[in-house]
Amino acid sequence: MSTILDFEVPFDGLTLKGDQFLGSAGNRVLYLHGAGAGTRHGHRLLRGALQRRGIGSTCFDCIGHGETGGALAQSSVASRTRQAQAVVAARGMTEPLVVFGSSMGAYNAIRLTQLHRVDALVLIVPGVYTPPAYDVPFGPEFSAVIRRERSWVDSDAWDILSRFEGRLLVIAAEHDAVIPLEIPQRLVAAATRAQSRQLHVVRGAEHNRLWSLLEEDPASFDAAVDMVAAVVNGGKQ
Repeated sequence: MSTILDFEVPFDGLTLKGDQFLGSAGNRVLYLHGAGAGTRHGHRLLRGALQRRGIGSTCFDCIGHGETGGALAQSSVASRTRQAQAVVAARGMTEPLVVFGSSMGAYNAIRLTQLHRVDALVLIVPGVYTPPAYDVPFGPEFSAVIRRERSWVDSDAWDILSRFEGRLLVIAAEHDAVIPLEIPQRLVAAATRAQSRQLHVVRGAEHNRLWSLLEEDPASFDAAVDMVAAVVNGGKQ
């Protein structure tokens, strides 16, 4: 039997393409990729390492990305949240969920805590957005909104996380030219009700080169994956 199951989920006339890395601990881990050239396949390194520890995960290509295809203009940050909800429902994922979010996907992960029971969040090189950008279709208008100087300062992410009562791990890259370190620092600071909260800064890493850099030092890679696994498993590795 394959340890990876491909799936398709209908959404707004399109078909979301995804896969589930099977694990021994049920089906409750959702992994959301980022923007730009992001796809689910860009996260196989971490997902595979977690799978070897018994932790499966479900991930899909958002509209405009990877095998799902379609035009980015057919989507928005809000649509990405709805796409995630459609996958959770179609795949019969069990709550409370564990949600991973990379880059833009981190903001969708935070938003999902308002819509589902979530007991653990793992936010990797996390981006957050000003509320006016949420429903704007991807394209020039969206770019204009988010490119305002420090547009993310008035994000609702801080307020949403202030009500989160699960486990939070934020992983940042030391040399991230996309996400200023202030964002992951503020995310952790905001989560005052969290059962646990931790910021881990990967030294020497860049926005799009974090896990692949860690992989070059197996001990550091294993330590980071163990940290993630502990958050997923409620403190148990």
